[in-house]
Amino acid sequence: MIRASLFLASALLASAPGAQAQDYPTRFITIVAPFQAGGPSDTVARLIATPMSKILGQQIVVENVTGAGGTIGSGRVAKAVPDGYTLGISGSGTHAAVEQLYANPPYRALDFESVGLVNTTPVVVVGKRDLPPNTLQELVAYLRANEKTVTEADAGVGSVSHLACSVLHSLVGIKPTVVSYRGTPQATQDIVAGNVDFLCNQIVNIVEHAKAGTLKAYAVTGATRSPMLPNVPTTAEAGLPDFKLTVWYGLSAPKGTPAPVVDKLNRALSVAMDDPIVVKRFADLGYDVVPAQQRSPAAFEDFMRKEVDLWAKVLGR
Repeated sequence: MIRASLFLASALLASAPGAQAQDYPTRFITIVAPFQAGGPSDTVARLIATPMSKILGQQIVVENVTGAGGTIGSGRVAKAVPDGYTLGISGSGTHAAVEQLYANPPYRALDFESVGLVNTTPVVVVGKRDLPPNTLQELVAYLRANEKTVTEADAGVGSVSHLACSVLHSLVGIKPTVVSYRGTPQATQDIVAGNVDFLCNQIVNIVEHAKAGTLKAYAVTGATRSPMLPNVPTTAEAGLPDFKLTVWYGLSAPKGTPAPVVDKLNRALSVAMDDPIVVKRFADLGYDVVPAQQRSPAAFEDFMRKEVDLWAKVLGR
C-alpha cells in the first residue's frame, strides 16, 4: 500500500504543470502560419523559429495552414492540445477582428494564451504605375469619381490588405470592386502587372517594387515616415490624418496551455527577438521589433483586448 501511494504521488508530481514545464519541450514544436508561404505571417514565423529552436533545444517546424482568411490555420491552433507543441502566428484579421468579420467564427479572439507580441509595421497605399493619381488626395478623388470601375486587390477576408482598405472605404465613402487573391504575393504581382488598380499592403511586400517604380506608393499609415520609403509621406502628411493603422504579429498558444510553458516560450521568444540577425532582418523588411517592456504575455493579452475593441468600433458588426 505504501509503495502504491508513493508511486501515485510521484506520478502526480511528474504530471504537474511545473514538472511539465521543467521538462518541456521534449519533442519538436509546430508554429502554424495561417497564410501561404512567402507571406508576412510566414516570414515572421520562420524568422523567430530558428533562434527559438536553438534556445529551447528542440526543432521548431513552420507549417502553412491556409484558407478562409487565415481562420483555418488559427482554428487548428485554437483546437490543438494545450501542451505547448502547437503554436500560431496571430494578427489583426485572424484574431483581433475575427468576430467582426464572420457571423459565426470558428473561435473567439481571446480563445488563446498570449505568448508574446513580436513586431509592428505600417501599411502602404499603392497603385499600379500608370494609375493617373500621383498623390493620396488625388487618389481619393479618383476613387470617388470612378467607384464603379476601379478595382482593388486584397489577399482575402481577414488579411491585412482587406482590413486596411476597409478602413479606407469607410473614411472616403467608397465601395470599389474587390478582387481577392489566395495570398499577398499574388495580389502584389497583379498590381505590378497592371491588372488591378490599387492595394493597401505591408511595406515588406511592396518596398522593392516601390523603389523600382513598378508601382506608385501614395502614403504610409504610420505616425512617422518609414525609413524603408523615406520619400513616401504619412497619411497625415498626405491629407488623410484619420487613416492610421499599424499591422502587428504575435505568437499564441491554445487556451489552457500551462502558464509555466507559456512563460518558457515567452522567454525564448524575447531572446530570439534580440538576436542580431533577427533584428536586422526585421528592420530590412520594415518591421519594428516590440520593445522589451511590451513583450510579456500579460502585455500581449492587454494589447489584444484593446485591438478587439478597436476593430469592433471600426467594423462594427
